[in-house]
Amino acid sequence: MKSARQSRARAAIACLYTDLDGTLLGAGASLFRTAEGGFTLLAARALELCYRADIEVVLMSGRKRVQVAEDARLIGQSAFIYELGGGLAVDGQDFLLVGEEWLPRSADETVFDRVAASGAPEILLDRFAGRLEPHAPWHRERRITHLFRGLVEPSAAEAALAEAGVDGLRLVDNGVLPPGECRLSLEAPAHAYHLLPKPASKATAVARHMAIRGLAREQCIAVGDSREDLAVAPLVGRFFLVRNALDEDPSLREELDRYGNVEVTLGAAGEGVYEAVVRSLSERAAPRVA
Repeated sequence: MKSARQSRARAAIACLYTDLDGTLLGAGASLFRTAEGGFTLLAARALELCYRADIEVVLMSGRKRVQVAEDARLIGQSAFIYELGGGLAVDGQDFLLVGEEWLPRSADETVFDRVAASGAPEILLDRFAGRLEPHAPWHRERRITHLFRGLVEPSAAEAALAEAGVDGLRLVDNGVLPPGECRLSLEAPAHAYHLLPKPASKATAVARHMAIRGLAREQCIAVGDSREDLAVAPLVGRFFLVRNALDEDPSLREELDRYGNVEVTLGAAGEGVYEAVVRSLSERAAPRVA
């Protein structure tokens, strides 16, 4: 039987999963900028609090591996999730979480190549001409997901793929883009979209990391700003949606009732991450009074 001390240690927060753009990072993808572009140290202080409390910070992003790896190095962490959960790196070892069907068949092939060979990217660009375009220049040199921007319903995209006989892929809405990043004439702000194998997701990568580390749900918290991030909520004890997510996409509020552990921060972007860490640590130290 575990002692009371062991149980308390087991329940301590051990990991923070955080999205990058629009969450830990503010305007211009900077750790030191607020969502509105002002200067702040709160995101860095959130990382310092995690360091002092021995909480691992796992970045989860739609960015390419090389980009997320550099950010993880800068904050001194050895595990990170890249290309929207298609890839997970833990202590120098990489895991492709895309399902057997989409794994590369040779050293010269990538998951990106397999998806391209299916014809799916061209199908979507043709079907949604004027509403979807490559998210240049960030769509280049990717190894797993195809990256687009525009304004489409992911369900309509998957229906178009199914009609064309392409199965096993999904289009994921990864949140609202800053103004000026899309050249299309749209009636609402443009979103970033990833085309990737259905088995891949941030939630799948979080679950794999938790299994590798031997973490329980109550030991983990997560912070994000998109529907894809919200899918992580059932895996962790507490999920925090940063305020700017609802400012940019009010329809996200409809998603909140699906989960029983989602809280919206008062702060935006990195300030919201700081708030999430402080609240989680303080409320662990001082249990609520009924």
